[in-house]
Amino acid sequence: MKIAFAPRDVPLDRRLQTAAVLQWVFSFLGLAPTCIALFLYLVFTRFWLVSVLYAIWWFYDYDTPSKGGRRFNYLCDLRLWSYMTDYFPVKLVKTADLDPRNNYVLGFHPHGVLVAGAFSNFCTNSTGFRRLFPGLDSYLLMLPLWFRAPFFRDYIMFAGLIPSDKGSASYLLQRRGGGNAVVIAVGGAPEALDAHPGTYNILLADKKGFIKLAMEHGAHLVPIFSFGENEVFDQVGNPRGTWLRAIQEKLQAVMGISLPLFHARGVFQYSFGLMPYRKPINTVVGRPIRVEKNEKPTVEQLDALHQHYMEELSNLFDQHKTAYGVEKDTYLNFV
Repeated sequence: MKIAFAPRDVPLDRRLQTAAVLQWVFSFLGLAPTCIALFLYLVFTRFWLVSVLYAIWWFYDYDTPSKGGRRFNYLCDLRLWSYMTDYFPVKLVKTADLDPRNNYVLGFHPHGVLVAGAFSNFCTNSTGFRRLFPGLDSYLLMLPLWFRAPFFRDYIMFAGLIPSDKGSASYLLQRRGGGNAVVIAVGGAPEALDAHPGTYNILLADKKGFIKLAMEHGAHLVPIFSFGENEVFDQVGNPRGTWLRAIQEKLQAVMGISLPLFHARGVFQYSFGLMPYRKPINTVVGRPIRVEKNEKPTVEQLDALHQHYMEELSNLFDQHKTAYGVEKDTYLNFV
């Protein structure tokens, strides 16, 4: 295989963009285990008191992630994130106003490999979410597993991440006065295994928990489609029914996280590595679907709203697909 190396005379801005994305990839793939190892290592050094004091703090602060977290806007405003979003680039597209007097459940599709669009748009202030939707605070749901990693839990809470369980989402959606937008990558970890370039498989046909959550709290639903999300990484072929897919699904069922075998480019060369490709991600926020509060919806009511949501997501995709390089005869495939 011939390796295509990056040119030496790369502008400084592009180098900074690459560095910003490199730290983001490391944060997703390696920061949590690094923090766990550091916590344990300190116990056996003269700095053992750091781990002891943190453990006391952790006990006292244990429920904070499920009670809205601890967003630190200074971190979300760092220039670092602008370099990251400029790397692809990532753009947030508004199609309708969202009244800040209401609470919302934002359904993000597709998950992609590392949910680059969701993190960029809803965990940083680099793409203008607060400017486009004034009065709203966004909270991206993440697997509860990651909130059990010392130090790392605080880092992700600073970015507005909360555990992806019903209690954490309900805590925000039941707040009076509105202004809360809970962002759910509906397909979750299993959908990451279908994140191949040029594919539009959406794991939604049997996903109704977020619909019921919205109904129970009277939170309006907003479909979001992130064009380009599946294009920034390649993935080893894993069709359903193959031995590789069976192993991946088994590991996902046991550990709660999926393990897509993805690859793209490197830092100093373009032929292999875990750095994403420089391909645009355009995250289109659809119009809100009004939801009346119903704490005990019937199966029929749940199915009807679920069907309406899928239709709105399909319409959103069809209305914008040609503008973002998707063939007009391409349609979403709900699985």
